[in-house]
Amino acid sequence: MLSFDLQSLRTKAASVSGELSPDDPVWREGDDRPTSPVRVSGRLSSAGPDRFYWHGQIEGESVLPCRRCLADAKVTVSEEAHVIFSQAGDREDDPDVFELDPGVRELDLKPAVRELWLLHAPAYPLCRDDCKGLCPTCGADLNAGPCGCPQQTDSRWDALRKATGESE
Repeated sequence: MLSFDLQSLRTKAASVSGELSPDDPVWREGDDRPTSPVRVSGRLSSAGPDRFYWHGQIEGESVLPCRRCLADAKVTVSEEAHVIFSQAGDREDDPDVFELDPGVRELDLKPAVRELWLLHAPAYPLCRDDCKGLCPTCGADLNAGPCGCPQQTDSRWDALRKATGESE
């Protein structure tokens, strides 16, 4: 369950335990969505008049393109959450504070979970640590072996090669 009644939260903390599905409407077009439900846990409690604090954990997996060879790279996101929900206008420019709309009766954790996911999912994952990437000339996957393109050297390094005795 990721939605909580504000009136009951004012008097008693709530245990958070639920999942956010990859096809939930909270995800937007262009988001790096998880491939399986994001597990959400923790504790949600009152933190003063019209302020609420969620301390918890999000965990999930995604498949994103490798930054070097574009193959699928499986990534795991596991992040601790410290989020404050507050009435509109009481935000104080803190990125960890989510505004509650005036008159709202329920606190929905889904937008905060989405934001945490997007902030902590790696932007440039690798399929493996020793990924060789793609040939810049022909585009062949160098992980499968050499591509056969003639090896090109950068002439800007010639002086250093001569100084160290390295040949082309």
